[in-house]
Amino acid sequence: MSRMLATEIPMGKKQVNSDRQGKIAGLAVVVMAAGLGKRMCSKQAKVLHRVAGQAMVLYSVGLGLRVAGDRVAVVVGHHADLVRQVIDRATSGMSGEAAIAIVEQREQLGTGHAVLQSRPVFAVGKRGAPSNYLILNGDTPLLQESTVRELLRVHGENHATVTVLTAVLEDSSGYGRVVRAHSTEQGVARIVEDRDANAEERAIREINVGTYVVDGEFLFSALEKLDPSNAQGEYYLTDIVHLAEQSGRHVAAVVLDNPDEGLGVNTRRQLAEAEQVVRQQIRERWLDAGVTMIDPASTWIDATVTIGKDTVLYPHVTLEGTTVIGEDCVLRSSARLTNCIVGNGVEILDHCLFTDSHIEDDAHLGPFVHLRPGVVVRKKAKVGNFVEMKKTDLGEGSKANHLSYLGDTTIGKGVNIGAGTITCNYDGVQKFQTVIGDGVFLGSDTQLIAPVTVGARAIIAAGTTVTEDVPEDALVIARVAQVNRAGWAARRRALQDRTSPEALKVKRDAKSARQASDVSRLTKKQPSVSKGKQAKKRK
Repeated sequence: MSRMLATEIPMGKKQVNSDRQGKIAGLAVVVMAAGLGKRMCSKQAKVLHRVAGQAMVLYSVGLGLRVAGDRVAVVVGHHADLVRQVIDRATSGMSGEAAIAIVEQREQLGTGHAVLQSRPVFAVGKRGAPSNYLILNGDTPLLQESTVRELLRVHGENHATVTVLTAVLEDSSGYGRVVRAHSTEQGVARIVEDRDANAEERAIREINVGTYVVDGEFLFSALEKLDPSNAQGEYYLTDIVHLAEQSGRHVAAVVLDNPDEGLGVNTRRQLAEAEQVVRQQIRERWLDAGVTMIDPASTWIDATVTIGKDTVLYPHVTLEGTTVIGEDCVLRSSARLTNCIVGNGVEILDHCLFTDSHIEDDAHLGPFVHLRPGVVVRKKAKVGNFVEMKKTDLGEGSKANHLSYLGDTTIGKGVNIGAGTITCNYDGVQKFQTVIGDGVFLGSDTQLIAPVTVGARAIIAAGTTVTEDVPEDALVIARVAQVNRAGWAARRRALQDRTSPEALKVKRDAKSARQASDVSRLTKKQPSVSKGKQAKKRK
């Protein structure tokens, strides 16, 4: 997987510098995602492993949605409910024409049997039967839309019944071999699985990638004729090639220029290789779209991230999930944003961690800022060194520049949050809200014991603990009265020096006090003892 491939965007997101065309009328798509993937040595289904922050199956689903003019079906099996949930979350909110049908292969009887389970989705109804089916695997995140469109073009121009995507490998062991018809390169006679191949067939270097275009009238009738008489006792989808050739139909093939593009991810090593390829594709796409990266190799951008023009990303920036970055932003080194929305002209300084937060235009944050879920930073607001916020709305032009925790708080416009301010939002059982009005000035080291409301333009003196609501325009001071003891510090320092006259005097006084106490104790009159008790003691 060493050569870089052309880039595509998954799940129907807007593409940049792409030759993307429209949906193809009459084309239905089947995505096979039922396998476990034993070689991954994992507890979860293979297609749920992530590449650039997105489950592998979503790359194939997204590709299918971009080209299908008809219905899309996904065949699930192992961990069916989890795969279904991932697909449902990723496609929720899409228009009805982009809806996906998910069907389950309850018994793992082979790839042909898996595709057959999708037939009810395409049953003839008001829309009619599809004219062609595109069959994709759920573990091919590197497969490109341009390649699929070329496969569809060749299928149409050759009036083929089946068109197969193939690749030529130096070592073809483990893959199904493509046996060409009549020793020519124009047609395909059959595909032989590795376990069923003889010595001559194993020498063939052209392999089946597992992506097909099949005539709509032919597919399901051919699947019904499959015979599981093979080494694995399964219904092979590849056998439809031989059925088509036997009935005098044409089987075409498209050979990949880069074999890595079509190969499935079956091991952790292949997963890591795919990750590197897709990450590089993403970086190149955004560089071409007008985003500056000071050190592209250290910049990590998930497949589902969007970035505006003239934004600058410094080294080791990480953008994850559904993060959207506006135009003219600057993200300094080691900033990490997950599922965040960032407006235009925002500056984020070094070592910031943001999750599920919304930052409006021209805000300034960092360094060392932690935004937890539910934070909104309004226009031109500032959040500075070592400030943590959670479920907090920081108003337009407000500032929290130093060493503060703001949780479950609504803050108005133009508020100053002094250094060391804490909203005490948790009483050990539940969380409470703090509301701070427009124009409030909070002095340093302020504590607000929620639930509490501070009225507009109020001033809270430094070191104050606010336990009650504050009226508008009020001044609040809550401190212990200051006491000054003259000379106390000097005396304390003198006592710390054991050889000083003051220390020796204190030592002598302490010794005298102890001696006086001993004398008093010894000379104190003892209580008398009766003769009877003395006699008893002698006995």
